[in-house]
Parts: sequence; structure tokens; C-alpha cells
Amino acid sequence: MNKSLYPPHPYLLLFISILSISISSILIKSSETPTSVAGMYRLFITVILMLPFVPWKSLRNLKMSKKDWSVVLLAGLFLGLHFLFWMESLVHTSVASSMVILSLQPLFVMVGSYFIFKERANMVTILCLVTALAGSVIIAWGDIGVSREALVGDGLSLLGTIAVSAYMLAGQKVSHKIDANVYSVIVFFLAGSVLLIYSLFNHISLTGYNTSDWVYFLLLAIIPTIFGQLLINLLLKSLGATTLSVGIIGEPVLAIILAFVFLGETISLFQFIGGMMTVLGMGVYFLAKSLRYTTSNVSEYRT
Repeated sequence: MNKSLYPPHPYLLLFISILSISISSILIKSSETPTSVAGMYRLFITVILMLPFVPWKSLRNLKMSKKDWSVVLLAGLFLGLHFLFWMESLVHTSVASSMVILSLQPLFVMVGSYFIFKERANMVTILCLVTALAGSVIIAWGDIGVSREALVGDGLSLLGTIAVSAYMLAGQKVSHKIDANVYSVIVFFLAGSVLLIYSLFNHISLTGYNTSDWVYFLLLAIIPTIFGQLLINLLLKSLGATTLSVGIIGEPVLAIILAFVFLGETISLFQFIGGMMTVLGMGVYFLAKSLRYTTSNVSEYRT
């Protein structure tokens, strides 16, 4: 059957989500509000904005077991821990280092996919991920000569990367059983609650912020969360956690450029070399997957 139009390419949506998430590091570095509070309001405002568009009636037809709901709860917990660790990492280290360490996400997701979904990686994929890992190690090594605080930031970024990898795997586990909008509202609310508990436990003020801070919270909700995290959740079912995680390679590149332009951050030799290695390794994988997707869809539309 001939069709005049090709379906929307999911990698275009993935690029939009990566660009949106990359902007979050610039917003976070530009504000002095506590990171846990910023993350909490970011997620709660997102939930409020999404509520009118959530198909709550679909909950009646869900075939979710108690185990599936426990996975959703874990996903919210891991997302909250990701925001807590990663946003705090930007207080201690540069955008470049934090974001490129975040690009290790595909490595952790690939390992998790092997044990959870029995997905096997080919040699090309393994070589790409090893190259990316080497690049991130070079970037972190460059921070050793800067300060101990930078290493603390790199460690927090690594913990945030592990947490978001677990979040992606949990999302893939239930993506075929629950509407993406319903899932997103639930996990965003749970993640925000994690940050709320952390703030209360550490006696961090939840009020008294000025108008510019609330504009900052709103921008975090709209740009990196709705156009970033929400799109990622929508694409989980069609692309899978591994491929989406590979797309994270665009984050450090875009974030480094944005930090250079808007924050005046310099790029060290270690960061440049490590970043290029990460781009090379993850970029080759992503290009191969994109070409494979395009070829399969063109074949389908010619039949």
C-alpha cells in the first residue's frame, strides 16, 4: 500500500528532548536557590501543568499487577534521587564535567538491559560504549588537578547517572502497560516528594523565594521537564531505554556549548579530549541505529 507521508521520525523528538534537558544545566548554574527545592518545585509545577491532559479514564483498563506498581514507585524514587544528586553536582563541578559523566548512562542501561530484558549488545555497541567511558574518565581525571570539590561534584554526577539509568529501565519495564502521560505524572509527583522529604529533613526553607526564583522554577518545569523528560517517557515504548540513553550523548556537547556562551565557562584540554571521545563513541552508535530505523521504515512504506 502506497503512502504519501512518512511517519514522524522519533529521533527528531529525541533531539528536541536532549536539547531541552541540556538547557537545565544552564538554568541551574544561573540560580542560587537550593537544588532540592528547585527540583521539587520543578516537578510539582510540571504535574500541575500536565493534569488537564492526563487520560485518567485509561486507569480503569490498566492491567497492572502489584509488582508493576512497585516498579512505578521505584521509578519515582530513582528519578527523585537523580535530580537530587545531579542538580547538586552542578554546585561543585563544571557543566562540562557533570554532563559528560551523565553520558555514561547508556553503559549502565545496557548492563541493566542485559540482566532484566536479556538484550545482548553487539561488538560495535560495546566498542562505542567503551570509547565513551574512556572519554568520561579523562574528563574526571582532569578535575583532579582542579580541586577536591570538583571531584565531589563528579561523584554526585555519577550517582545521579546511576539513578537515572535505573529510572529508565523501570520505565521500559512498564511502558507497554500504562499510558505515558499517566506514568509521567505519577513518577514526577513521587520524585518531587522525595526532594520535599529531603528538604524538610535538612531544614531547607520551602518559602520566601522572590518572583525571579518562581520564574526559574517554571522554566525548569516547561523546558527540561515537559519538553525533555516527558518526551523521553513518551519514546520509551518505541525506542527503548538503551537507545534513548544513547541520545544523552547530545547533552554534554550542547551543555558545554551553552555554558561557554552564557556562563563563560572555559573548556580544559582534558574536557575537550574526553568530550570528543565520548561524542565519537556514542555518536557512531546513534548514527547506526538511526540509519537502521530509516531503512526499515522506507522498506515498509514501499510495500
